[in-house]
Parts: sequence; C-alpha cells; structure tokens
Amino acid sequence: MKKRLKTLFLRQRTKEPPVGLLDNTRVYAIGDIHGRLDLLQRVHQKILQHALGYQGEKTVVYLGDYIDRGPQSKQVVDYLLSDPLSDFNSVFLLGNHEEVLMQFIEGCSFNVIQDWFSFGGLSTLQSYGVTFQGVPSVFDFNRFRKEFSANCPAAHLNFYRNLRLSFQKGGYFFVHAGIKPKVSLRKQNNHDLLWIRDEFTNCQKKYEKIIVHGHSVTESPEIKANRIGLDTGAFASGRLTCAVFEGVDVDVLSTSVNPSDVLVTSHVA
Repeated sequence: MKKRLKTLFLRQRTKEPPVGLLDNTRVYAIGDIHGRLDLLQRVHQKILQHALGYQGEKTVVYLGDYIDRGPQSKQVVDYLLSDPLSDFNSVFLLGNHEEVLMQFIEGCSFNVIQDWFSFGGLSTLQSYGVTFQGVPSVFDFNRFRKEFSANCPAAHLNFYRNLRLSFQKGGYFFVHAGIKPKVSLRKQNNHDLLWIRDEFTNCQKKYEKIIVHGHSVTESPEIKANRIGLDTGAFASGRLTCAVFEGVDVDVLSTSVNPSDVLVTSHVA
C-alpha cells in the first residue's frame, strides 16, 4: 500500500500542466482599458459578433486597470456595472491603478498620491467631478479625497473593493501584471501579481499554467509559450486588445486607430 501511494504521489508531481480549455468553453480576456469607454464598447461589439451563435460556456475576464490616464474612468465603471455582456460570466481583476485608488480613498501618504497623479490618477478624479487648477499640492489632498468620496457612488466602491487578484481556467492563469518566476502560483504575493514587470516578462521559464496578463505595454499582443500579454496601451494607441481562448487556440480581437478589425490566430499547444 505504501509503495502504491508513493507511486501515485510521484505521478501527480510529474503530471504535465493542463493545456487550453475544455470543450464547450470559451474565455475572452480584455487588456488594460484605462478610461477609454469608447474602445471598450467597440471591443464588446466585436465580442458579441464573435460569439454569435456559440452555445457553450462564455466567460469574459477583465485584466484590471479600468481607470486613470483616459478621460472616462467613472463612465467605464458605470458601463461595466450595467452588465453589458449579460449572457457571459464576468470576472473583474484588480489592477495596480485600482489598488492605488483604494489607498487614496483609505488615506495614504501624499508621496503615494503624487506618484498616482504622475501615472494618470488626476484623470480619474476629474471623471468623478473633482476640480483643481494647475499642479496639485499637499494642501489639495484632503479636499480631493472629500470631493471624490462625495461623488463616488456606493456601487463603484463595492466594485473596486471586490476586484479579484487572479482567475484560473483550464491551462490559463489570468492576472493583472504577472507572477514571480520560480514561485508556485499558490504562493505568489499580491504586490507581484499587481506590479511585477521585467523580471516576469523577460523570463523564458514555463510555468504551471500559461499566464495571461496586462500591465506591460507592447505595440501588439505578445503570445509566447509561457505567457500572453494583452496591454497594447489603449489610452494612447487607440488599440484595446481582447484575446479569445477556445481549446488550444488563441484568437485576438483588437480595436485600432483606422478602425479596421485585427484578427490573429495562434495555438498554445
């Protein structure tokens, strides 16, 4: 009996990681939106057209960073709360920008807020009706927080507070930024999941699952053996990217400036 259990344990440890998705399952993953409601609505239209007639399970995963930089952060959250893809299971992941917004709401140091302002936070405050002129100073901080709290609907606060750190489906691990190489998925820390960049993107190592992420901007989506990067800098480029996972295939739907469709097909096997 002991020998049999040991053999079973060894087989489990050496089992190949899952690849792709089960039959009758499709996942759409959308990269960083950053306050571009116009692009999000266009991507949703592409998703609806792509899914027309599909009878299997449909899930849409948003990879975080709904806010900042673009002009319509509040409007993006309003739109998502209206359940625009009502026939899909929706999974909303936390991005590093939402993490800093929550730190702002809960009261953090002005140095943290200055950093947030430098990478797009002022656009979010403006979308919620916070007023300011010129470069904000430490003396504006408390007023900003009070105005934001007064103008931010309770449903938005619940949305931000309930965002998930990660989501797993089949052979994929969906997360905002990436993972720490050489650390198992179950032992990852929150900071790496939300903020890691070069150490993860430069790593060629195969992980337990293929990592699907945003956060690190590239001109076009990156489809590699160990990871798939979907942040194509929508707020500035006009290109919001959505990957479609079915079986071992990956299709990429994207908005573009012209605005013609882009469709790329690859395989993860």
